[in-house]
Amino acid sequence: MRDRRGTGGLVYSTSHGEMCPRCRRPVRDCTCGTGAAPKPGSGQVRVGRETKGRAGKGVTVVTGVPLAGEALEALAKELKRRCGSGGTVKDGVIEIQGDHRDLLVAELQKKGWNVKRSGG
Repeated sequence: MRDRRGTGGLVYSTSHGEMCPRCRRPVRDCTCGTGAAPKPGSGQVRVGRETKGRAGKGVTVVTGVPLAGEALEALAKELKRRCGSGGTVKDGVIEIQGDHRDLLVAELQKKGWNVKRSGG
């Protein structure tokens, strides 16, 4: 896929996801720092619960965190340890196994972020 400026730079790859426009690596492996910048959002960190596509198993989903790359991975590791549960980071979204919404909202508020529970 070509970018809108017509420069011919790859902006998305089906195997790697979004690509950094400067170093042309996947955003998660960006070495120049341009692609590692978090995408602008509402400034709101949201903590919700999802079961879709997981055979009925629920996961707590954290979106809108203003971090990227290794910093996001480190935060996910800290939150998983705090919850005593497994999880992963996919496309800038932290997924933690089980329902830990209340605990995660409190932990993220301690870090100074504007956190909101989403969903039911």
